[in-house]
Amino acid sequence: MEEDLLALLLASSGVTALVGDRIDWGAIPQGRPWPCVALHLISDPGDHTLDGPTGMMAARVQVDAWALTIGEAVVLGRAVRDALDGYRDDKFGSVLRVNRRTDRDGSHADRPFRDSTDFIVHYHNH
Repeated sequence: MEEDLLALLLASSGVTALVGDRIDWGAIPQGRPWPCVALHLISDPGDHTLDGPTGMMAARVQVDAWALTIGEAVVLGRAVRDALDGYRDDKFGSVLRVNRRTDRDGSHADRPFRDSTDFIVHYHNH
């Protein structure tokens, strides 16, 4: 799922026009220029019936759009949501936006802004 979700964002011209290939899982690499995107796996519970695992997963993924101004972060966050919200194909049953928030990394004026969106990513565990 992680590789496929990353590939989906990298295939989005709306996202890559703003960040190029600066999209990473986990921590943003030291020295990474702004703006950029960071993805975080929040939870990934399996689905089970009394017969065992169904193979369908519903992961919660947080996608953070980072930029030096709140306006840039919001525009990038909107591009991410446009690329992911409602998406479905043979790899993803659906990608659904469930939450959004904006904030700043700390209280210092030189810190970047973040537009953060949570998605539920339904996918088949093969």
